[in-house]
Amino acid sequence: MGIRLDLVGLVVRDMKASLDFYRRLGFDLPAEADREGHVEVSLSGGLRFAWDTLEVMRSFDPSYELHPAHAGAYLCDSPAEVDAKYAAGYQSHKEPWDAFWGQRYAQVKDPDGHTVDLFAPL
Repeated sequence: MGIRLDLVGLVVRDMKASLDFYRRLGFDLPAEADREGHVEVSLSGGLRFAWDTLEVMRSFDPSYELHPAHAGAYLCDSPAEVDAKYAAGYQSHKEPWDAFWGQRYAQVKDPDGHTVDLFAPL
């Protein structure tokens, strides 16, 4: 049996703040998830995306430290949507630009400092 990517996960300090951020990106997350220590959703293609609180991580690894990481690249419907999502009040990492590889691209930070890429074909 081969290996396949099944789940991408982030560790967060504040579940509600993090889920609110990803809701604004377009994730469909129920309000009751805000009070959970672990939340996951299934995405198209079978991949799962999950969030775990720092407390959950430390419940089995007391020395765990949060290290912001890259939290994925998200395809938008158009270059205008990249600009609109970027302008929606996220913490900026890199303003929208027309990349030489043929995409409108921008980078923002989620509440825990994870970098999130937004892109669309030009």
